[in-house]
Amino acid sequence: MGAGPSRPDSPPVAVTDSLGRHVQIPARVGRVLSLEPEVTRIIVALGAGDRLVGIDFFLRHQDRLFPMLFPASRALPVVSNQGQDLNFELAISLRPDVVFASPSEPAAADAIARRLRTPVAALASVGRFRSLLEEMATIGRVLGRQERAAWLAAHFRDRLSGLAAALGPVRDADAPRVYLSFWGSLLRTPVAYEPVDAARGTNCAAGLLPSYLGTAGATVPIETIIRWDPEVILVQGNYPPGERRVTVESVLGDPRLASVRAVRTGRVHYTFGFWYWWDPALVLVETLYLARLFYPERFPGFDLEAEGNAAYKEFYGVEGAFSALDKVLGCHDWLRK
Repeated sequence: MGAGPSRPDSPPVAVTDSLGRHVQIPARVGRVLSLEPEVTRIIVALGAGDRLVGIDFFLRHQDRLFPMLFPASRALPVVSNQGQDLNFELAISLRPDVVFASPSEPAAADAIARRLRTPVAALASVGRFRSLLEEMATIGRVLGRQERAAWLAAHFRDRLSGLAAALGPVRDADAPRVYLSFWGSLLRTPVAYEPVDAARGTNCAAGLLPSYLGTAGATVPIETIIRWDPEVILVQGNYPPGERRVTVESVLGDPRLASVRAVRTGRVHYTFGFWYWWDPALVLVETLYLARLFYPERFPGFDLEAEGNAAYKEFYGVEGAFSALDKVLGCHDWLRK
């Protein structure tokens, strides 16, 4: 597995991860173990997938699109179980130069570093565009893919700038108040979700503290949702229909929510949401989709499938990837309700 060009005496790459940990990573990285799906997707988007030496349980068994984006992943050993616990013996045998972990369990990164005697960086966007782009830049620096990382970040920003121009000015009073039901629970919601912000909505839960450091979720009582009285409710739909524990229909039919404006007006919709953190292409598509959902009159002729396929082609070089995802999730129906 090749690594980016470097001199043998090059200094290590200094990284500050999402937990504020300072990590020294070798200048030449040829073997990468990523336990964080968002990071793994970015590595593939940067064209460095050939350096991956293992894959986590989720990407192998539950992400139906990733094998299409990176077919070589099928040959990689699975290094974690369904609970995302690391198989240390296997991980040690893979001899990684660096390990990328999730920040959702703050003590895990240090524990892995001690056991593997390998630098471990805990990275995730935690619902922030800026953090996602910084994450791309950091991984690009570690893997010697700075130019590709900069190009992807510029493309991401350009698409958001185009969206802002298409939306035009929106007064705060006119921005719909939005509640997000994520992670298979009506009462679990992200405290920061920039696709809603960029689409000129207002996240009702903005400003709440997350339940755990390194995560973006909080649990709220149903009385709080009723008090917030959101104009739009978004249900995480990034699961096959048969696996959704919360559905649009269940929210619309919940007698406790009958007085909520979104339920009274039928503005309850699926959205993609965190799917073990983000896919950088999908979060861009989601933002465009939400803008169309909030302000349909400003986006006539919007084609979700075409937008999705274009984004996946830019990030991964794969044709028709979003169409494949659409067949699993049925997202072509989301804008028809």
